[in-house]
Amino acid sequence: MRRRDFIKVIVGSAATWPPLAALAQHGEHKRRIGVLMNIMSDDPESQIRLAAFAQGLQQLGWIVGQNVSIDTRWGAGNLENLRKYAAELVALGPDVIMANSSACVSHILDATRVIPVVFTTVTDPVGAGYVESLAHPGGNITGFTNFEYAIAGKWLELLKEIAPQISRVAVMRESAVAAGPGQFAAIQAAALPLRIDLRPIDPRDPSEIEHAIAEFAREPNGGLIVTGSSVASNHRKLIIALAAQHRLPVVYNARFYVSDGGLISYGPDFVDQYRRAASYVDRILKGEKPADLPVQAPTKYELVINLKTAKALWLTVPRLLLARADQVIE
Repeated sequence: MRRRDFIKVIVGSAATWPPLAALAQHGEHKRRIGVLMNIMSDDPESQIRLAAFAQGLQQLGWIVGQNVSIDTRWGAGNLENLRKYAAELVALGPDVIMANSSACVSHILDATRVIPVVFTTVTDPVGAGYVESLAHPGGNITGFTNFEYAIAGKWLELLKEIAPQISRVAVMRESAVAAGPGQFAAIQAAALPLRIDLRPIDPRDPSEIEHAIAEFAREPNGGLIVTGSSVASNHRKLIIALAAQHRLPVVYNARFYVSDGGLISYGPDFVDQYRRAASYVDRILKGEKPADLPVQAPTKYELVINLKTAKALWLTVPRLLLARADQVIE
């Protein structure tokens, strides 16, 4: 079966996953998993991630519709929706909740400190107060971080390497969550020796994104860094189109931006985090406690370059940079 067809099967079946009460009629004790995602349900990337999670569960013996049911809610970057859906999932009484992003985790923990929670793509769970430490999370939550703050400095170095002429950089962040200011601070530290003038931008919707990028692009020698942000992820096609329109070189935090036409990205394999999250959900369903499961960091970072986009921006990608790339899109 082709990868695309597999995703359609998994995600299509998710829409019809039966509730626990109906499954229990078969006489077996069915376990229940809640899933809160901060991305859009119709985004291909969200479907790939959820499929990876379901596949990971299946490989561990958890078959949706047989011995487990899954309830999924999609926040799509809307904080009010996240608050509502977090309360809905907790009210369903699942055995464990898998939450994607800091915003999801924050609202889940506001709703429960009892139900076990496994998170993915959270930048600084200790600084945000979600866990006591990475080695000993304590409480009802554990999971997988997406990167350390130090990686944010690497984004600026890559931007300067692929576009040496830049002297001004806008940093798109999400200041409503702790990771936003944290990533910006790391970029600030890297900017000092490079003599780069930084400007943080905090757009919350498409109109603000368009205005912020257009305003920044009025002056020459500019570049853009897109940090880990649900707002940016949900509106990445707009950001990529605006970058092309204003001829801005942009470094992104994840591969899927570059697959959609972005210039360059450096970050972890986010899809792999969902497969790994399934292993922690499995261990919790079998009796282990989140407090005893250490928070895990990414095992690999990926550098991805889109040569077609580089050529459209009249950029020549250095050979040494191409040699370091894990994937080059031509």
